Amino acid sequence: METNEQIKEMVKQKYSEIALQDKESNASSCCGAGTCSTEVYNIMSEEYDDLKGYAKDADLGLGCGLPTNFAKIKKGDTVVDLGSGAGNDCFVARAETGEDGRVIGIDFTDAMIEKAKKNAVQLGYQNVEFRQGDIENIPMTANFADVVVSNCVMNLVPDKPKSFAEVHRILKPSGHFSISDIVLVGELPEKIKNAAEMYAGCVASAIQKEDYLNIIKEAGFKNVQLQKEKAIIIPDDILKDYLNEEEIEHYKNSDTKIFSITVFAEKGDQCCTPSNSCC
Repeated sequence: METNEQIKEMVKQKYSEIALQDKESNASSCCGAGTCSTEVYNIMSEEYDDLKGYAKDADLGLGCGLPTNFAKIKKGDTVVDLGSGAGNDCFVARAETGEDGRVIGIDFTDAMIEKAKKNAVQLGYQNVEFRQGDIENIPMTANFADVVVSNCVMNLVPDKPKSFAEVHRILKPSGHFSISDIVLVGELPEKIKNAAEMYAGCVASAIQKEDYLNIIKEAGFKNVQLQKEKAIIIPDDILKDYLNEEEIEHYKNSDTKIFSITVFAEKGDQCCTPSNSCC
């Protein structure tokens, strides 16, 4: 069994490689990890084309939702994007918060941070910045952000309760988040659960849907809502890298389902949780 630090290092290495891939390769695989599918183009990602602020060069096709579209961002807000990649969701958030707001992207990999900073410079944005950091220990003071967004990243973090406690810590008492992620109902085959590519691809790293929502509630969040849910189908030509034909058929006929969900929750006026006695 790999330790949390080993998992983090594997994710960092994989996403350093993914940062150099094009959107087509990433969108036709599971979050850019492993081989590409010829059966389905967009396995998880959704199209941003109609969203204000969308920057094509910053879209690596790594998301599994449109959290910024659901995040209720207001003019002048301070927005934090966790796992900001090349900056795509940050630039969409910037269009909502305006020039008087502030957007900060946090990412684990140096290659992504470098790519995002270059994109911000090319776009001429002065109120968008990027920081290298671990979501389990976000480099930010408490009660800082009005809104937190994240797109298909929280499932990659080994200690999910700690990461959501960190989201709670950095949000203002009146703040909220909108997060898109991958969750499960049922159990994945062991060969998929143990594949590094499928962990980095946001599949093997996913936890049970109810456990995910309970972690959010236990972190102290209120008014937890599912804003969107859709089924994710892994094509046969990707499954064949890990399962034989009989195993594929058994998996497809099982009750196991993979979902992309977008979750909204509010910090509320109370800032105290079992892990954060800030009052």
